[in-house]
This record gives sequence, C-alpha cells and structure tokens, in this order.
Amino acid sequence: MNGFYINPLNRILKVQIRENMKKILSIILLCFITKLAIAQDDKQKVERACLNYIEGFYEGDTTKLIASLKPTLYKIGFWKNEQSDKYEFSGQMTYRKALDYAKGVQEKKNFPKADAPKKVEVIDVMNAIAVAKVSAWWGFDYLLLSKLDDKWMIEEVIWEGPPQK
Repeated sequence: MNGFYINPLNRILKVQIRENMKKILSIILLCFITKLAIAQDDKQKVERACLNYIEGFYEGDTTKLIASLKPTLYKIGFWKNEQSDKYEFSGQMTYRKALDYAKGVQEKKNFPKADAPKKVEVIDVMNAIAVAKVSAWWGFDYLLLSKLDDKWMIEEVIWEGPPQK
C-alpha cells in the first residue's frame, strides 16, 4: 500500500520540479538576452563616442568633440621624427586645445582627404569603462572611456603617428 501512495506523490513532485526548472531556465535566458542587448547598446554608444572624436577633428566640429570628450581629457602622443627615425613625445593635448584644434580645421578649411582612415575598434566594454582603438590620418589612438548616466565619454588618449606606409 505504501508504494501506491509514494509513486503518485513522486510523480507530482517530479512534475513540479520540472515546471520550476523550466521557469528558472526561462528567467536565466531572459537575463542573458537582456544583458546581451545592454552590452550591444553600450558597444554602439562607445563606437559613436569614438566616431564623434575622429569626425570632430576631421570636420572641425567642436559639437562632436564636446559630445565625446571629458573636460578633464588627458591626451598624449608620439610622432616619428623623420631625421632620427625615432618616435618622440609630442606633448599633451587638453580639452581646450582639442576644441581649438577643431576650430582651426574649420576656419582654415584644412579637412583631411575623403579617403582618410576612419576606423573604430572597440576592444572591451565593461560596466563603467571601455577601451577602443581608432585609426585616423594622423595615426593610431587608444582611448579610455568611462560611462556616466548612460553616456560614454573619452577620458584619456595615447597616440602614435604617422601610420606606417
């Protein structure tokens, strides 16, 4: 008799466990899909900040630079000396200098050629920080970005140029 009562109870428990597992797996899958969607959205926002950076310099568009650069920007670079064939420290560009540079491009109509490189590679996007590499007419920049209030901004840049031919 005991077996008669245990078997139906076991079946009921197995069904309940199966149903609960389906619910748990559905919740996990939903969380995973949501995280992927947020990560993809963040990656696109990082790419946009990087494109604003390049286009700001290319087009002399200070609005794009303001949208992508932190006012505390720290940008340094190395330029190849043609006489010594060595890369030398080129100095620091502040936020103010970046905006002034863009204004000069606009005023002098000193735009790069139409086929100038403009490539963005997002290397890593985390919760609040990201790393990207951009290729431009002047060379290659590695950008460190941070996220504040769902907006990605460039904090630091280190660059080297010109690109090898």
